[in-house]
Amino acid sequence: MSLPAILLYIIGLLCVLYGTMVFLIRSGTMFFAVWIAMGAGFILLGALTQISFWGRLSQTARALLLAAAIAAFLLIAVCEGFVLSGFGRRAPAGLDYLIVLGAQVREDGPSAVLRYRLDEAAAYMRENRSTVCIVTGGQGAAEPVAEGISMRDYLVGQGIDASRILVEDKARNTIQNILFSMPLMSSPDTSCGIVTNNFHVARAMALARKQGLTDIYAIAAPSDLLFLPNNMFREVFGLTKDFLAGNL
Repeated sequence: MSLPAILLYIIGLLCVLYGTMVFLIRSGTMFFAVWIAMGAGFILLGALTQISFWGRLSQTARALLLAAAIAAFLLIAVCEGFVLSGFGRRAPAGLDYLIVLGAQVREDGPSAVLRYRLDEAAAYMRENRSTVCIVTGGQGAAEPVAEGISMRDYLVGQGIDASRILVEDKARNTIQNILFSMPLMSSPDTSCGIVTNNFHVARAMALARKQGLTDIYAIAAPSDLLFLPNNMFREVFGLTKDFLAGNL
């Protein structure tokens, strides 16, 4: 067996194993299937390498495949560079509002990724007593309550006064999180912090600016290192989709 084939088999197997792990630990989305499909693709490439498939292709076909591979690599590199630019972003003190973007809610409360966001918001609100927090998110098909409601209850449980929390409970995606939160603010020109996980910051800020918010800052919450490759790779698809849809 050739070295390229062995490497492709190993990469494919690792992708399948990672996708299976993401599925078993309940990541909250169907994106695990992308890892499994990608792993199957690498394994297929390994098998094709064994039968010298590349050498049987015409020069034009090889050039087209190589160009597609380079384009895909460049797209991923540019998107991931953009994603990384949002890591570690902090906001100044004294913001008028925080908008905590929604994420999956389970029977036992906010998911781990959402708790990271809420804990970051709670820490900021303890240090900035005049800041009002908007929690946003509707109820998904597999969620026991609206995300906004669960988020409010969590913050209250963390000692944040309910009078400082405004609830938006209809949004179905990040754009709606922002768009539906804006009427709850005294003015779109007031200062606002967008609270989300580090891998989501760059896209969330671009979407917020597109909706007309101007005096905005990012507050990057941490994320689970185990799921970080999955979340960062998913952002490539999210960024591409939003760019093609004119949302960025």
